[in-house]
Amino acid sequence: MTYRPTAWIVGLALVVAAFLIVPSLIAIPASFTDRTYLSLPEHTFSLQHYKRFAADQAWRRSFMLSAGTALTAATIATVLGTAFSIGLWGIAGRWIGLLKGMVLLPLAIPGIVAALAMYLLWTKLGLYDTVTGVILVQVAVGLPFVVIVTSAALAMLDATQVKASRSLGAGPWRTLRRVVLPSIRESILAGFVLALVSGWDESVITLFVTGRNVQVLPRKIWDSLRYDIDPIVAVVATLMLALTLAGVLVFLLFSKRGGGRPEAG
Repeated sequence: MTYRPTAWIVGLALVVAAFLIVPSLIAIPASFTDRTYLSLPEHTFSLQHYKRFAADQAWRRSFMLSAGTALTAATIATVLGTAFSIGLWGIAGRWIGLLKGMVLLPLAIPGIVAALAMYLLWTKLGLYDTVTGVILVQVAVGLPFVVIVTSAALAMLDATQVKASRSLGAGPWRTLRRVVLPSIRESILAGFVLALVSGWDESVITLFVTGRNVQVLPRKIWDSLRYDIDPIVAVVATLMLALTLAGVLVFLLFSKRGGGRPEAG
């Protein structure tokens, strides 16, 4: 029997979704303001601040730097998180829960506590206000999401497929490449998207571990709001929303394609 939610449950879900989404959407009309300060449009919509963003080398450099660090960190987090999940899936022991708990710990630690700890550690290691330091922060933030989604996918994977592959003569690496990875590739992509968005959006820790040299978007936005309340902030926020939505849509389109069957042997 198929469960169908009642009207009030659907309505409540829509209200919660609107409560979460609508505040973020306010940045879109604000980016088209006709005023010289951050506000909603008064008389007409204007593209002047988009033109200013395109002509402002500092903002463009900050945008590209954030995109580069987020993509690099998401790639590293996806590789490490997938390898970690597959490694735990292939073994058994009392330490599995502890190891997984250590990887997921960043999700439980308050952001301000993690920011202070990383600031002190990065200062000692010479990583403060460096691109490498920012990438490592984003890897730490995105890694738990990759582990969660890939571990869930592996938990639903039929282990007899792996046994059949090995019994047909395929080695561990061939089995991994032809059976395991194709079976969880949608989850790997989902982990990559989550790691990318979390790293792209990370602001609290980033503000602690960066200064004047590495002007990633969270630092640039913070400085702009702190000193001049430039409407370009709303432009950047709109572009970030658009890119995040595009990434989610790409993931949804890819997952609907379904992919082929894993091959053994």
